[in-house]
Amino acid sequence: MKRVCATALALAAAVAPVLSAAGPAGAEPISQSGHSPLIDRVIQRALSQRGVPYVYGGGDVSGPTNGARARAATTSGAVTGLPGTGIGGLPGGPVVAGSATPGLAVPPGAGLPSAGTVGFDASGLIQYAFAGAGIKMPRTSGDQCSVGQKVPPAQARPGDLLCYGPGGTQSVALY
Repeated sequence: MKRVCATALALAAAVAPVLSAAGPAGAEPISQSGHSPLIDRVIQRALSQRGVPYVYGGGDVSGPTNGARARAATTSGAVTGLPGTGIGGLPGGPVVAGSATPGLAVPPGAGLPSAGTVGFDASGLIQYAFAGAGIKMPRTSGDQCSVGQKVPPAQARPGDLLCYGPGGTQSVALY
């Protein structure tokens, strides 16, 4: 047993300098997590916002913002065409008690943060996370999902975008 341990230690000591040698010139160093430092920065910047509320249309490269609901209320005095506002429901859908809007499963505005809430939606968080690594991303999930190379979900790696809906138009997440 001692001979096996001594052999293993000698082998590790002989191989360590080779494994720790610098890679080819221009290659990006690999961090302890196994990805490039830029990807680590993107992931950490996104994770740093855990607990920040969801706000439809919220967030940009600088951080959480008031959402589209607040911007619409301040610019036109009324919110129209946003989810949960009672505009644009599905015609012929069920009508919920207390709601005159067909197609909504809940009364208009139920469960949505108030207009003064600061936070992120999915694409706003992606835009913020990548900005920390100096990567400019479009604002909407559909536009974000058209950037870069598409890979099968089984080949997704940390830092890749997961896109939902036709052309990624419904939502986006960070793998």
